[in-house]
Amino acid sequence: MVFALLVAACDVSPSRTNKLEPTYNKKTGKLEVLKYDSDGDGKFDTISYMDGARIVRIEIDRDEDGKIDRWEYYGVGQKLEKVGFSRANDGVEDAWSFADSTGAIVKIEVSTKRDGRPNRFEYYTRNVLSRVEEDTDGDGRIDKWETYDGQRLESVAFDMRHRGTPDRRLVYEKNGSARLEIDETGGGQFVAVNDAKPPVVSRSGSAGRGSVH
Repeated sequence: MVFALLVAACDVSPSRTNKLEPTYNKKTGKLEVLKYDSDGDGKFDTISYMDGARIVRIEIDRDEDGKIDRWEYYGVGQKLEKVGFSRANDGVEDAWSFADSTGAIVKIEVSTKRDGRPNRFEYYTRNVLSRVEEDTDGDGRIDKWETYDGQRLESVAFDMRHRGTPDRRLVYEKNGSARLEIDETGGGQFVAVNDAKPPVVSRSGSAGRGSVH
């Protein structure tokens, strides 16, 4: 609603206020950019990218260090779809949060390589991290899975054979102990390493694809 009021104020002459600076498309006359000085210190700290009266994206420099630290993306009906932020607070957008209708965070996407492409996906239940999926090798497929029990890491699974399903899993007990489990078939049937079949060894003496590495 705040920016709806700002858009409505675009007809105010710049000579009457220095807190708002609109930019219009020279050919269409449509509003394209709206700069706003939220604290009146003479510095524009909020830039709204517009399609006429519709907000497309808002970039905010909250600490006014010259680097954007919050990106807001809007969809149909001016609904806020996601919020981008910089984990290193250096102006590089490398994570995006998604909220439900109540404002609770349900997912955070992270670009661990900071290249604009998310490869780690964190899922939240009642604002508490519940599970994580990650593409660690950048091939576009998830190969690491984390599950959480409250604040405690419950398990970490890996796809070591690039089948698209986990075949190795570390399970952490509440007492601090851990065990390694494997799934030879990829069907979701994990067994402890001590109960698994011995590795298949080729005639050359090297372990085959069905072996434990």
